[in-house]
Amino acid sequence: MQKGFTLIELMIVVAIIGILAAIAIPAYQDYTVRTQVSEGLSLSAGLKTAVGDFYSAKGTWPTDNAEAVCGVTPAPATCTVGAAATDNNGNYVSQIAVEAGNIIVTYSATAPQKANADINGKVLTLRPGVDNAKNITWVCGTATAPSTLTMATAPTTPTDVESRYLPSSCKI
Repeated sequence: MQKGFTLIELMIVVAIIGILAAIAIPAYQDYTVRTQVSEGLSLSAGLKTAVGDFYSAKGTWPTDNAEAVCGVTPAPATCTVGAAATDNNGNYVSQIAVEAGNIIVTYSATAPQKANADINGKVLTLRPGVDNAKNITWVCGTATAPSTLTMATAPTTPTDVESRYLPSSCKI
């Protein structure tokens, strides 16, 4: 009496593993790109606070990073903008800029760790809006702004990151 697996049984197991890998690998690649996109949202938190503080103090949106952080453009010598504004970058983010209150996150393959080719040079925008009580709400990416908000002027560079890579809060 023979013990062990037949060639057919082994080939079936290999085929099942191949099918599972064919499904899992693309899903994992999309997951890694979404993780890289999320880095931009994390890095923009400081500028979101600065933009909100500027709006609360002056009633208008800041035009650039220096104005958001320091309150005026150009930044005075007593205000160190540095990494808090103009040098915003991360492993996959090459720049985070403020444009008329909007925060524009740019992804790059030349950052310290290369961003995926699917988001290289792509942009994710965060648009601020204000309700009647002057509460600031941020609208991310391609999400639709609530009708109760008065939005900042649309940025000249809108979000061009593919919707499948955006966090769920950015595509509602």
